[in-house]
Amino acid sequence: MVCLLVVGFGYYHNNSQASISSSDNSKVTKAVKKKRKIIKTNLTNYLNTVTADGTASVSFYNLGNDDSNSNSKYNQVYQEGNLEVESNASTIKTAASTYKLYLSAFLMGQKQNGNFSWTSENSTGFNKMIVNSENDFAEEQINNYSADTISSYLKKQGYYGNVFQEGQAAQTTSYSLELLLRDLENGTGSFKNSSDQQKLLNLMGKQIYRTGIPTGVAQANSGTTVQDKVGFLDDTNNDAAIVTLPNGQKYVLVIMTDGHNQSGLSGFSRIAEIAKNVQEIVYGDDAGKKLVNYSNN
Repeated sequence: MVCLLVVGFGYYHNNSQASISSSDNSKVTKAVKKKRKIIKTNLTNYLNTVTADGTASVSFYNLGNDDSNSNSKYNQVYQEGNLEVESNASTIKTAASTYKLYLSAFLMGQKQNGNFSWTSENSTGFNKMIVNSENDFAEEQINNYSADTISSYLKKQGYYGNVFQEGQAAQTTSYSLELLLRDLENGTGSFKNSSDQQKLLNLMGKQIYRTGIPTGVAQANSGTTVQDKVGFLDDTNNDAAIVTLPNGQKYVLVIMTDGHNQSGLSGFSRIAEIAKNVQEIVYGDDAGKKLVNYSNN
């Protein structure tokens, strides 16, 4: 009889623990879904206000956490792609020097096929193109390969297919730039060569125009780092970035702006403000706690 009681107690104890564990998991899952829904709703509403007049396009894609040992019960909230939000992201805009990301993808694709190499001249020109946004190397490569050839390649990669057209400024969409940066971060497509991938990422981390996304996200969270490529032409100010928070969370953010009497770099303060708010909405201390009506802000 004693044995039966002991066995019975063990069975009850084990199944009670399983029941408690299942209950806890269910609570966490509900909390995760709720938090994620609030974040996405707030981000969508905020970006819709930012792009309402048609002079801005924004794409956001969360890349997850670099730290595989992170054990936060809410880590599921930030699993890659779960918080993706776009606003006015398929509208064709002037690319300005963000086109140099597309040219980088093309050249790295050519290198995989043996049609491009890192000669001393090419390395120097490429570095200046990314870090200082100089045009000489980029224009030389476009002339060498032709705008049609490069655009055809980009279309096959799944990007916007008419970036380069003879006789007009380069064009793109914020969503297309987002797709390229996702490939760059993940080492896919044109960026399969890890050495070339890191070369571009390192140069983007050193580019000298940092008053847009880098400034904004640092205001939201000191210690946030950014690898980005900017573009500015006439009233166009653009910034396309991979952002890494101190806690290891990463995301892609592309902000394209025009109008508002912008000239030179004057629109980058607008970009910084958007970037700051995006990071606070998604990753701030109050992220996912309550819905906010941004139309009244």
